[in-house]
Amino acid sequence: MCASRAGCVRAAWLRGESVERLGGLLDAVLRLTLSALQWLAIPISLLLFLQWPLRDYVQAYSREANDLGQWLFALYVAAAVTAATRAGTHLAVDTLAKRYPARVRRLLARVCNLVALGPWAIFVIAAASPMIIASIDHWERFPDTGNPGYFMVKASLWLLAGAVLASIAIELMGVAHEDEG
Repeated sequence: MCASRAGCVRAAWLRGESVERLGGLLDAVLRLTLSALQWLAIPISLLLFLQWPLRDYVQAYSREANDLGQWLFALYVAAAVTAATRAGTHLAVDTLAKRYPARVRRLLARVCNLVALGPWAIFVIAAASPMIIASIDHWERFPDTGNPGYFMVKASLWLLAGAVLASIAIELMGVAHEDEG
């Protein structure tokens, strides 16, 4: 039993309970975000399908459908790359690594996350932030049509890099994915 609440909190932190809870919360938020964004495939497909009838028969709104489809697709790709990486189906060298024991494969994945993916995500955030901030400040429009929303395509870079960093953090905190148990 702890003598004080501060002592109990400190003891819990030292045992890693707070880190585990934070990892679980981060995992739940990321999982919820990715599962919501997966449904963008339906409106993207619909918009792609509607472009030609809108252009050929209605003779209007095909460019708007294309622009909307582009920024929805940017969000979708950002989520899909992260989901594939979390599932272990993206950026994996199965031909060589499948012969290694599971422990070695997990260690290699962690090392690659820390040496390659993490620095890449930080670089993308650092290098792209001025461009993204300027785009958002000006509510940048699509160059060909002048339709609003082009800033969303650029802001999707933040989603992609941030989700990759969150995935790395979740893995380092030792939070198991739902399908891993």
